[in-house]
Amino acid sequence: QVQLVESGGGLVQAGGSLRLSCAASRNIFSFNAMGWYRQAPGKQRELVAVITGIARTNYADSVKGRFTISRDNAKNTVYLQMNSLKPEDTAVYYCNANDRVDHYDYWGQGTQLTVSS
Repeated sequence: QVQLVESGGGLVQAGGSLRLSCAASRNIFSFNAMGWYRQAPGKQRELVAVITGIARTNYADSVKGRFTISRDNAKNTVYLQMNSLKPEDTAVYYCNANDRVDHYDYWGQGTQLTVSS
């Protein structure tokens, strides 16, 4: 069973920065891709950013130019650096990993980000 453990959420003022971390319990090369999703109250979960095994990245339009996803293969960890935060970024952020063999999606427990105006 794969575990994804997120950390780094919290309360930040608008315009501030924060970095989320997602530590996987196994080698992250075993995943097709890893990503961050978020879910705000009353809204559907949405993709924020994704990074593949060859470090290709993709971002939601709403975070392009402000968020950066990266990976540290030695630490089996994926990061989400969030700059110029806005109140509308407030959500629970979830780490996701898609298994390379059976394409199963693993999820972390989520970490809350609150951006105050």
